[in-house]
Amino acid sequence: MNTKKEIIIGFIVGLIANTIGVLIYILLFSDLGITETFEAAIQQGHVGSLLALGAILNLVAFFGFLKLRRDQRAKGVLIATILTALVILYYKVF
Repeated sequence: MNTKKEIIIGFIVGLIANTIGVLIYILLFSDLGITETFEAAIQQGHVGSLLALGAILNLVAFFGFLKLRRDQRAKGVLIATILTALVILYYKVF
């Protein structure tokens, strides 16, 4: 397959895995709803921590793609994880 297409698929999987990770964390450990928890995280400055906890699912996607020998897709997940790290850095600094 096309290398760029495989990387884009991995990137999208990485973003989806991060989003699902954040939602699972909110549903399991928050007494508030999803939007209320996210708004509270913004007000208290915990968005970076919330995103970091959600990025744990990227590990599953990354190693899953490596096990299936889909190296380009794993590279896309890695790019999504780096993007998440940059967003976390932005929220921590500003």
